[in-house]
Amino acid sequence: MTAWTNDELTRIESAEELRMAPSRSDGTPRTPVPIWVVRDGDDLYVRSFRGSDGAWYRAARASHEGRIRSGGVDKAVTLVEVTDPGVNDRIDTAYRTKYGRYGACYVDPMVASRDTTLKLAPR
Repeated sequence: MTAWTNDELTRIESAEELRMAPSRSDGTPRTPVPIWVVRDGDDLYVRSFRGSDGAWYRAARASHEGRIRSGGVDKAVTLVEVTDPGVNDRIDTAYRTKYGRYGACYVDPMVASRDTTLKLAPR
């Protein structure tokens, strides 16, 4: 795996959302869906608003691969499950900070979906 460039991190972090296309079991991409993305240091993270029932999340968890588009960046990624409570605490804060203006009805489900946190690792 490679690292994100500073330019890619800034462009994706500044974007309102990204388009996530997890890979199917045969390697073909699913239809991209818009999701929220947050940054923590040199890493990018996503969560499923619908928790583990989200269709894109189930596909992402099965394949651990996908393609993202955001802020002019188009990249193949490995999707890494995150279970570290400290990282998840920071991701909670990042969601509240970046998307708090949308109100609790949108942000609270993202914070409650800690068990769906995926780190986006560029390939």
